[in-house]
Amino acid sequence: MGANQPVTDHDVLRLLKQAAADEGARAWIVGGYVRDKLLGRPHPDPDVVVEHGSAPKLAQRFPGLAEAPPPVIFERYGTAQVTVPGHIVEFVSARAESYPPDSRKPVVRPASLEEDIKRRDFTINTLLMDFDGNISDPLGRGRADLEAKVLRTPVDPAQTFSDDPLRMLRAVRFAAQLGFEPAPEIPPAMHEMKGRLAQPVISAERIADELRKMLESERPRRAIDLLDEGGLLEVVLPEVAACKGVAQGGYHTHDVYGHTLETLRHTEPDLILRLAALFHDVGKPRTATQDGAFTGHEEVGAAMSVAALERLRFPQREIEQVARLVRLHLRPVYYRSEWSDGAVRRLARDAGDLLDRLMKLARADLAASAYPDQEK
Repeated sequence: MGANQPVTDHDVLRLLKQAAADEGARAWIVGGYVRDKLLGRPHPDPDVVVEHGSAPKLAQRFPGLAEAPPPVIFERYGTAQVTVPGHIVEFVSARAESYPPDSRKPVVRPASLEEDIKRRDFTINTLLMDFDGNISDPLGRGRADLEAKVLRTPVDPAQTFSDDPLRMLRAVRFAAQLGFEPAPEIPPAMHEMKGRLAQPVISAERIADELRKMLESERPRRAIDLLDEGGLLEVVLPEVAACKGVAQGGYHTHDVYGHTLETLRHTEPDLILRLAALFHDVGKPRTATQDGAFTGHEEVGAAMSVAALERLRFPQREIEQVARLVRLHLRPVYYRSEWSDGAVRRLARDAGDLLDRLMKLARADLAASAYPDQEK
């Protein structure tokens, strides 16, 4: 097959089988590829775990068969990565790993396949598939949890989350993406381990990547609910957590936090729009007065959104877009038919290329309230 010729899943499995036979390696596909195959979801990037063999050696054999570039090898972790058209194949030797209390770099040691499986994040990701497509369930729980749509850890969740605290956010993300529910023991373990979800153990960029995937999912409100349920919201998004219990009158039927979640629920899967929905009222707790006013909350909220997103290392352009939407979010809400043409033009000028998103944010804001004239 040529360098740019598409490689099918069947081709990948066939070539992996040949490479493993050539190297005398025992290897399986594990994790998300197997899970998504059973769920009928696309997942082009298989992870290959190698027992009684060297993952880098298998990775070096595979490109020659696939006519692909040489692998990228990470000697420290015993892993390698090969890119073929349409696929990224990750190779890893069976291993155990743990994270020191003050580091995000794992301590890795060789392990049996059983140990490797038990160190994984959730039982739904412990299923194995051989290169003929046969699927096995070495722990005896993965397939049942997949069918029941339950997120459960292979061992005590506190241990799983201590080994890699990012798994707490992955649990939330899987719930939002797949519609799964965490097992009852998961949220209490999150509360117990939430202190590990901080630098230097977990980088801001990795947290932001998980948050991005949550907000781009079909269930962003569920993601925020689970962050709160597990005590993670105050760690990841303290500005949003501070909105809980802040009452507001007028046309609002929820406190600021509940209204924020409802606004988020009414948005489409657009990251910038959903970040703006999440932050649009974060200025209210700081501007609240005894008479129930929140004067200037949009300006305060815009500044807070900048600080929060900079803390999470979002790209500057995305930060600027979110802040502009937060700053302007009240303007369309207060639109009246008697506005002059000049006022309308000023709104369009100030919104610029974000005008469409601004109008969508305003509609979501109105839908999350009880305004009598929402047709505007």
